[in-house]
Amino acid sequence: MSKRDYYDILGVSKTTANDEIKKAYRKLAMKYHPDKGGDAEKFKEISEAYAVLSDPHKRSQYDQFGPEGFSQQFSQEDIFRGAHFEDFEDLFRQFGASPFEDLFGSFFGGGYRSRKQYGADIGAETTITLEEVAKGAKKTIEVYHTRECGRCHGSRAEPGSKLNVCGTCNGRGQVQHTRSAGFMRFVTVSTCSNCHGQGKTMETPCKTCSGRGAVGVKESVRITIPPGIQDGMHIRLENMGEAGPDGSGDLYVRVDIEPHKFFRRDNSDLYLDVPVSYTQAALGDSIEIPTLTGKAKLKIPSGTPSHTLFRLHDEGLPHLRTGKKGDEYIRAIIQVPKKANAHEKKLLKELDTEYKKRKKGFFENLFTF
Repeated sequence: MSKRDYYDILGVSKTTANDEIKKAYRKLAMKYHPDKGGDAEKFKEISEAYAVLSDPHKRSQYDQFGPEGFSQQFSQEDIFRGAHFEDFEDLFRQFGASPFEDLFGSFFGGGYRSRKQYGADIGAETTITLEEVAKGAKKTIEVYHTRECGRCHGSRAEPGSKLNVCGTCNGRGQVQHTRSAGFMRFVTVSTCSNCHGQGKTMETPCKTCSGRGAVGVKESVRITIPPGIQDGMHIRLENMGEAGPDGSGDLYVRVDIEPHKFFRRDNSDLYLDVPVSYTQAALGDSIEIPTLTGKAKLKIPSGTPSHTLFRLHDEGLPHLRTGKKGDEYIRAIIQVPKKANAHEKKLLKELDTEYKKRKKGFFENLFTF
């Protein structure tokens, strides 16, 4: 069963700004909230759409790969990781809902993801050739990130030392702040600064990581680049970002494509300018041209005008999603000699004389007013 488009779900377009997406979600959430008698499945659907389209990284991936391709890369857990629904707490409290994480826990299983502490996403870059775009490639890059400390296994405490329940948050890892404005009460929840969201404090910090729970490492990462990738796209490697108490962030690798010596790219099609002599264009010829996979023969018919476009089927690049190959377009550029020797000039004049005989009166009639 194919997934519905997130833009359609929220009733917005691909060019809609983030503020308008937020407004669209708020309006639909008011309509479909279960505590208001709305459709719980519909509420889950619009929340999923908002979680993706409100996140620049996820939205970019969704726009590049489409609903089906995106769903193959991101699980429901990934989709709601880091989703910012805090701006809507006032909306949900209107319906007498419990704290926001409890509401979403009932829908998506487990606690509200944005309340958990996942490590930060990180970025990296790699460069490939147009030939590698055609076939796909594997690249190895060096990444510096943090990983769970091998000594304390992320607990931040020296092995054997005692952990105590945090007295600031009472083991919840979060603290709640309430402020009043007239008859309105505003409640915000933030990570406990004393235990850093762990819910526990340590008597003796880990000697290896100095109580951070993670250590910096340099790691070689192998990346598989699919055929047909576009310049500037990102490849996501799950859990290869910075370490966090509840799991690591992701690594986003930007893929840049080197300019090619001969070809210009337009999506899956390739364009190539080929110099053709005057005599080849006039008399016709068969010439050898480059392709990304080798060489091919191209027939130039007699009387070919300059800038004529020829097409070689299936000699372009594969489409990222379908794998269907584009075409190679060859533009014949007739070359006029800038400096002709005496013999060449004599031949050209003879040719011009013969041409004028054939076209006698054409230009005179053309410019008669």
